[in-house]
Amino acid sequence: MLNVAVSGATGAQGGATARALLAAGHRVRALTRSPDSLAADTLRGLGADVRHADFDDRTSLDAALSGTHSLFAVTTPFGTDPATETRQGKALVDAAAAAGLTHVVLTSAAHADRGTGIPHYESKHLVERHLRGAGVPWTVIAPAAFMDNYTSGWTLEGLRQGTFAWPMPADAPLALIPAGDIGAFAALVLQHRDEFSGRRIDIASDELTPAEMAQALAVATGRPIRHQEVPLTHVRTRSADLTAMFEYFTTSGLDVDVTELRRDHPEAGWHSFTDWAAGQDWPKLLAPASAAQ
Repeated sequence: MLNVAVSGATGAQGGATARALLAAGHRVRALTRSPDSLAADTLRGLGADVRHADFDDRTSLDAALSGTHSLFAVTTPFGTDPATETRQGKALVDAAAAAGLTHVVLTSAAHADRGTGIPHYESKHLVERHLRGAGVPWTVIAPAAFMDNYTSGWTLEGLRQGTFAWPMPADAPLALIPAGDIGAFAALVLQHRDEFSGRRIDIASDELTPAEMAQALAVATGRPIRHQEVPLTHVRTRSADLTAMFEYFTTSGLDVDVTELRRDHPEAGWHSFTDWAAGQDWPKLLAPASAAQ
């Protein structure tokens, strides 16, 4: 039985990883800045040991990691900035090394090691480099674009109007993955340290064009939905970081070998975009914003 600390446990990736590990019978130390949240209570109900941890408070990190063997590490620039993500990620890695952990699995982003110029990819790559030199066995898993993002923000707003608004041409393929598959693969890696130690692996569950995604969403929601390309000039008014990301998606793309991943690691239970879309509560999600609140 593993004893794994999971950072960001009340978020999408950390929560999925914690649930996958608990379902496999392992002990989970769920690290969060919000131990009194509903998400934290849900993890407690599943058997997790929820502990407060703040990336900017080394004492809290040391206490939260004490007595664990492995760590699932996730960082984010959203709500802060890429420089903060890098600083906090390095602090988490340093605490893991000081605690003598036997394996750290860091979740990054597909292609973050390729000089993309995307600010929140570059910040993740700096954390990756720090981890490699920290003297602790490591694995980096690097997810492609998140399917789960299609149930919030401007994409959900568009779907309510029958439009899949996405800042890419209709025929440009994009590698995709849901948070549940990230968690399942992370749990697999943590359970097989010897197989995965010292490896960096880009991961995705499916690859579709925006036109194909719109078609799949139409089937899943039971509504007519068409793709509409959002101009990058509009995205730029919201975020230079996301603009750089969508430019990269369109020009370079994310070449993740989905077929190889499914063949080599079927136990991860990969979900296609169609599978994922069919599993969403679209009547609730697509209710008018006022009614959904």
